[in-house]
Order: sequence, then C-alpha cells, then structure tokens
Amino acid sequence: MFKEFIENVEKYRRVGVFSHIRPDGDCIGAQVALCSWLQKNGHEAIAFNDDDIAENLIWLTDYFPVKKATKELADSCDLFIVVDGNAPHRFGTYETWQENRRRPVFMIDHHPNPEDVFDLSVSVDDASSTCELIYNLYKEHAIEQIDEDVAKALYTGLITDTGSLQYDSVKPETMEAAADLLRRGDFKPNQVAERVFSNQTLPQLQLLSLSMGTIKLFEDNQIAVMTVTKKMLEDTGTTNADTGGFVSYPLSITGIKAAILLKDLDDEGVKMSLRSKSEVDVNVWARELGGGGHKKAAGAWHPGPLEKAIRDTVTIGSKQIQQLQLEEERTI
Repeated sequence: MFKEFIENVEKYRRVGVFSHIRPDGDCIGAQVALCSWLQKNGHEAIAFNDDDIAENLIWLTDYFPVKKATKELADSCDLFIVVDGNAPHRFGTYETWQENRRRPVFMIDHHPNPEDVFDLSVSVDDASSTCELIYNLYKEHAIEQIDEDVAKALYTGLITDTGSLQYDSVKPETMEAAADLLRRGDFKPNQVAERVFSNQTLPQLQLLSLSMGTIKLFEDNQIAVMTVTKKMLEDTGTTNADTGGFVSYPLSITGIKAAILLKDLDDEGVKMSLRSKSEVDVNVWARELGGGGHKKAAGAWHPGPLEKAIRDTVTIGSKQIQQLQLEEERTI
C-alpha cells in the first residue's frame, strides 16, 4: 500500500504536513504520527493547521507541535502532504501556498471520491480512519519505530473516528491495530479515552443542555435534527469547537436512522454534521449540499437562514429514506 509513497518521499528534505480545518482526533493523530515518522527517517517536518485545536486534543501537540502556516514556513517546504482529507479546500490556506509556489503534494486519506489533483495518493475509503492507514505505513516500513507517543496519537484517531470501535467501518484488522498500539505504547485504553472523552467543562454541558432542547423529529420519526445557535454559544461562553460529539445524542434515539446537528453561525452560515446508523448514506446526502464525508458520517454547509437549512436538509434525507423503503418493499 505504501511502497510508492515510501520510495518517493525519500526525495524530499523538508515536508509540510497539513491536516484539515476544524480538526478532529483522526486528523491530528495522523498528522502527529506521520510527522514523527518523517523525523525518524531523516526528514524535517512541520505540521500545519489553520484552526485552533480543541482542548480534548491539544495534548497531542506535546508529541509534535502543530502550527498555523505562514509564507516563510510554507515556502521552506519542498513537499506537502495532506492527511485525512481528499480535496484541497479542506485544508484552508494550503491552496494559497500552492498558488505562491507549486510543489509536489501527496495525500493520505480514507474518504470516498478523492479529487484527482495530487501527485501521489494513498486513498483507502474502507479504512476505519486515517490513523489506521498511518499505522500501516509504520507496519510496512519499520513497525519498531512506533513508540509511546506515536501509539497514543494513532490510538486517538482509531477511537474517535470509529465511535470507540463501534462503527461498521471497524474490521478485525482495525482491532488488531488497536491491540498492537496498546502493546507497543505500553498504555491502557483509559489513558487516552479519558483525555478525549471525559474532560468536558460546565459551559460545554450547559451548551449541550440547551441544544438537546431543540431536538425535532421528521419523516415518521426517522430523522432527528438538533441545533446550536450563536446566541447559545455566547450565553454559555463556548465556541463551535465545543460541539464535538453532540450529534451522537439525537442519533441514539430509538427508531432514528439519521441525525443532523446544525450550527447556526449567522454570517458564517449553517454548518452541519450528519450521522447515520442505518442504510441511509449521509455522504450522498451531504454532497447534495456541497459537502461530503463517509456513508455513516459527513459534513456540509448551508448559507441559511436556519429554518431553510433544516427544510432543505430534511427534504434531501426524506427522499433517500423513501427510496430505501421502496427498494425494501420490492424485495419482500
């Protein structure tokens, strides 16, 4: 899988690694572990992300620092690698630095439908996470290079992108990778899980409470919609970054096939997180709104206002649910 990548990356000295904007555990874990791999193998590496990293993930930057890109830092790189995204717009100012000075770009990702704009791609859309792919890079090249820091970074991505190893993207190989990371890093699962999932502040819980009160059900109680408004953020002293994991709450309602969290950010429009626990493909759903992701998890954006965003989004999802019901009836 990584043979061509390993052979080609050897040609470059200083590598800039970009993770996607609005970073999550998988992209930061993969970025940190990949930068460590580059360093261990004789390269200089710089990790870039345009956005601030959430409190529950900032500890990963103790293993490798993540910086905001500047012209000076970007221009010093002779290769870019983008991780956990397969379209240039997912990486913020990355496109600006490419416009200033074109250089080769490699991509490592697990989302479907990659754009054909990269010089070399490692794209495996049935992988559980980008961190599982980076684990395979170490496995193919030098598995003994996985130390405690790398193991914890990769394990973070595995558990955050798989719902703590619950999603149907988890295969035996995923569980084997997780077990091997625990052995090589010599740590217990709770040492990572508690840092990622058990450090919510009181304002975050207050925001969650307000948001839970907005839940509405549609399409014969098969679609759940939950909202966060800018006023809620202001009233609780929180930010958009504090909404991580909120969409799992409406998804857990009995009978729900898909859930949407809509974040109404006024002038910035309405940002959406879509999740499915059925045959509903929220990637297809999100792509109709100019977004994308996976079959079970995707994101999109709507210009607003909020009520129109809800109507438009529910209409798209309802059509898909109705089509799936028709197909199911034909097979009976």
